[in-house]
Amino acid sequence: MPPRRPILYVSDLSYPARGRRYCDEDIYLTSRLRETFDLAICHPEDAARLMGGFDTVVIRNSGPVSGYPEAYRRFRDQAEAAGQRVYNPLTGKADMAGKQYLVDLTGQGYPVIPTIDDPAHLDRLPRTAEYVVKPKAGADSHGLEFVTRDELEDENRRDLLIQPKIDFRYEVSFYFVDRDFQYALHAPDPAQRWELTWYEPTAADLEFARKFVDWNELDHGIQRVDACRTRTGDLLLVELEDLNPYLSLDRTPDRTREEFVKAMTGSIESSLT
Repeated sequence: MPPRRPILYVSDLSYPARGRRYCDEDIYLTSRLRETFDLAICHPEDAARLMGGFDTVVIRNSGPVSGYPEAYRRFRDQAEAAGQRVYNPLTGKADMAGKQYLVDLTGQGYPVIPTIDDPAHLDRLPRTAEYVVKPKAGADSHGLEFVTRDELEDENRRDLLIQPKIDFRYEVSFYFVDRDFQYALHAPDPAQRWELTWYEPTAADLEFARKFVDWNELDHGIQRVDACRTRTGDLLLVELEDLNPYLSLDRTPDRTREEFVKAMTGSIESSLT
């Protein structure tokens, strides 16, 4: 029997997420992963100091890195310098690297909510009564504002994303391990983002979601593709979470949770070889 591999599981068990309990999800996942691995849990601010004794560092519900930017920068720098394995790998091009990818994908013609980062480029967005403005380094709706076109044109806004306010029917999230689809959940009420229910995706839905997973080119790891369904029936990307996506496993059937744990365990094992 091969020796059990030690992994460091990074989570902020006290993070006060709105509408969900990160700690419950991580308590469940760590209880299952320790069936296969020797596992220790640490706070994200301790990861850089502790990671040397582990075969990989699994980043999970650690909260937005905007809450501890220096600790996260130190962790990334030390992990890259030491060749430390990290799960997800630190090569992600989406939320892991900030929100610039939404601007880039807009320019490349991907089906995303149209996004700019300079009010001088407002002509590239659909004209609307209100616009959404949020920090490039933001998360969890921190710093999000709704403003008029006049307010955008009058103010000097830096390091911000600007999007048209979309009148959408609902939001839907697609969950992947490596590049394999696991399940989908949706929020039927746009005002209740985390009141999620089961969603059966169509072939076109999965083609949409896989477009972004393929773009990100992560060989291992967990990704959540968040999209909104417009009034005309189209899907538009809201965000691609590739650092520490909350999984809403408590909203899934028992069989789905079992299959997810099996996929995640196999993915971690594969990343170690």
